[in-house]
Amino acid sequence: MDVRRRPSATSNASAGEPFNKPHHHKSSTTATSPLKASDALPLPLYLTNGIFFTLFFSVAYFLLHRWREKVRTSAPLHILTFSEIVALVSLVASVIYLLGFFGIDFVQSFIGTRSSPDSWNVDDDTTTPTAAADGSAPKFINKDESCCGASTIDPSVSAKLVAPVMTHVPPGDDDAIIESVVSGSLPSYSLESKLGDCKRAAMIRREALQRTTKRSLEGLPLDGFDYDSILGQCCEMPVGYVQIPVGIAGPLLLDGKEHMVPMATTEGCLVASTNRGCKAIYASGGATSVLLKDGMTRAPVVRFPTAKRAAELKLFLENPANFDTIAVIFNRSSRFARLHGVKCAIAGKNLYIRFTCTTGDAMGMNMVSKGVQNVLDFLQEDFPDMDVIGISGNFCSDKKPAAVNWIEGRGKSVVCEAVIKEEVVKKVLKTTVPALLELNMLKNLTGSAMAGALGGFNAHASNIVSAIYIATGQDPAQNVESSHCITMMEAVNDGRDLHVSVTMPTIEVGTVGGGTQLASQSACLNLLGVKGASKESPGSNSRLLASIVAGSVLAGELSLMSALAAGQLVKSHMKYNRSSKNVSKIAS
Repeated sequence: MDVRRRPSATSNASAGEPFNKPHHHKSSTTATSPLKASDALPLPLYLTNGIFFTLFFSVAYFLLHRWREKVRTSAPLHILTFSEIVALVSLVASVIYLLGFFGIDFVQSFIGTRSSPDSWNVDDDTTTPTAAADGSAPKFINKDESCCGASTIDPSVSAKLVAPVMTHVPPGDDDAIIESVVSGSLPSYSLESKLGDCKRAAMIRREALQRTTKRSLEGLPLDGFDYDSILGQCCEMPVGYVQIPVGIAGPLLLDGKEHMVPMATTEGCLVASTNRGCKAIYASGGATSVLLKDGMTRAPVVRFPTAKRAAELKLFLENPANFDTIAVIFNRSSRFARLHGVKCAIAGKNLYIRFTCTTGDAMGMNMVSKGVQNVLDFLQEDFPDMDVIGISGNFCSDKKPAAVNWIEGRGKSVVCEAVIKEEVVKKVLKTTVPALLELNMLKNLTGSAMAGALGGFNAHASNIVSAIYIATGQDPAQNVESSHCITMMEAVNDGRDLHVSVTMPTIEVGTVGGGTQLASQSACLNLLGVKGASKESPGSNSRLLASIVAGSVLAGELSLMSALAAGQLVKSHMKYNRSSKNVSKIAS
């Protein structure tokens, strides 16, 4: 019989005491079950499906055959016989049934009553009693639990048994839901889908967490945040949000345009120091930037039975004659993804394939991954002995310091430079050109080499990169490679002025997707004039953002190096990075 149909009310009544229902719902004896596609005929489900499948294919074949004959005889296609009209009606009916059966919401709305998202589904909430073989308490089986086993419930001893997993949550009575989460009968991760209210889910999860850990979350704000905006894209199982102040440095005069740079940080002096660097650059006529490369990378690792076979694929992929074919397969993944190059490295029988492509205004990790998957599927036909070990083999390399990124670049590769006048060095930066040159040589170059630095030939590039990334919704973890930077200084104009530059080969930014869509981060992108995707020139917004990051790093490097050269670092931090409040008193 159709196991999806609701059992009769009499069977529920005779099985024992039913589950308690919320006071605002009707009794199961009076509630009306919503119609389903499978209710189209009063027959068992497998027969109903068989009839409609047979009807669909038979009338489709009949109509195709009839229209083929009309084309051959030049008969008008719009003139239909009675049998053709019946066949068309049958075809439409079978299509509606099949779509409705497989859960298409808009079709289901024509053949049945849709429930409000805030109400319970009566079918889902109905329990079917089955007698236990040993004569013990009956088992109540929820429809959603039919694949996972049933829960045995005896009202007299229910407190002694482990609570069954809840499949539905009532609209009210938050305390009962919290207790269900604490007991484990309701998974915390499912609250959003069960409740249909993201903020309420966060509140319930938060309270359940406090009861479980017996520790307070007071001070972690809950209100004032759009939890719907992060569902399925930014954060799972939220219980609040962390407040990070956003400061503004600028104006940064870069390539003839002024930019006010938002920086989210909790480090005192950082915004003030970067702002001083922006002032020095502005007073000297501004900075210029050049985009050297633009290409996100992904490098899967594949394994072959022999090193010879791995080498054969390497030669195939790096052969220029095959690039166009591979590019066509790769570019199918997105209208913005464009493959630029493929480089391979072998380790025994293992082959690492590094794909590089542009990704429009998106940072592009998901985009390039889809393109790589397309190519791997294509290569599997000609190399059936290829075993894909992982879509990422760390030859990319993402969120890790790596020489391949430092040398080849990843994301946007940018160089930014400025000539700071002698008087500006003295009046604004409070130091001299020779002092800066000596410090840069001994600290950023020699000192970093002594430390064995990889991409860390700078004073504090990661400070500025992290602050801008958090403010604009970038992936903060990509600060690891995005902060690769070498700061160079030399005297120009007969030794009077200072030429300073930063070269950053791996700035990974985007202006669409991920955290860039959140309200606060979107506002910061809007302040910079790079919000969303550029319709006129796809990719230009993300490239401009990368240049602004490099320009801000240049300002930050100038100011910190000047503070170090003038011996002002400790003094400034004691002034701006120390709270005058009695923290211990506030905490108590």
